[in-house]
Amino acid sequence: MIGATLLVAGIIAAYADAARLNIPVAVFAASLFIAIVGLADDVKSIPVPTRLLLQAFAVGAIVFAASGDLRIAPSIPLWIERALLLLAGVWFVNLVNFMDGLDWMTVAEVVPITGAMIVLGWLGEFPASAAIVAAALCGAMVGFAPFNRPVAKIFLGDVGSLPIGLLLGWCLLQLAYHGQFAAALLLPLYYLSDATATLLRRLVRGEPFWAAHRSHFYQRATDNGLTVLGVVSEVFALNVGLAVLAIASTKTSSAAINVMLVIAGGCAVALTMCRFSRTRRA
Repeated sequence: MIGATLLVAGIIAAYADAARLNIPVAVFAASLFIAIVGLADDVKSIPVPTRLLLQAFAVGAIVFAASGDLRIAPSIPLWIERALLLLAGVWFVNLVNFMDGLDWMTVAEVVPITGAMIVLGWLGEFPASAAIVAAALCGAMVGFAPFNRPVAKIFLGDVGSLPIGLLLGWCLLQLAYHGQFAAALLLPLYYLSDATATLLRRLVRGEPFWAAHRSHFYQRATDNGLTVLGVVSEVFALNVGLAVLAIASTKTSSAAINVMLVIAGGCAVALTMCRFSRTRRA
């Protein structure tokens, strides 16, 4: 179903004065395109290669439209960096879709991330244009939450989760472009860890990674006895903690401190994933 998030984000995309807000038109155009791809896939499943190609087209429109002055690793050729960002972008868009497997799960992820971005924008550590997009996403998810609370009446589907992943990925990319790489890693760290570890485990086992499954750590938590509300509450609390660490990382110029903050966030994520995967006695 088309969730409230897509409706609000679509209105913003259609009517926002992108030039005045300094938001690239490519961001809104790519979001609309990938939403249409998601809608088509929801109605009638699109073959995986075609789906990935269309998603790559949307991500590439954003990545390659960026100024050549925006760099994360200036020591490597620009085309290699942009190719890596393209792959990372396609993966991020899909992992947001993969992780939307419980009621309120996407809310528990997106609200803390975008809330932190709003704070960073207020502190001057984040571009105003990206902060506006983050605020729109945050408001959309808050408006969507009452309809998606367990047991949900409305679901995002691909048409909702794919553009959310694209817009969220673009916001995180702006953090990295402006030298806040630790913050860009910390904010989505649970999503990145759960989805990536699950994908690697399925590949090692020879399972088709694109097929529906219940192998994610948060899904295993419900299978192991935790309630849906309990799982999303833990994920929300974890993401709030990661957001605090991310904001702290932007207030220091010490690489050592940033590494320590990322390690602290990684330990918190690992502990949560271990707790989720632990079998509980009846």
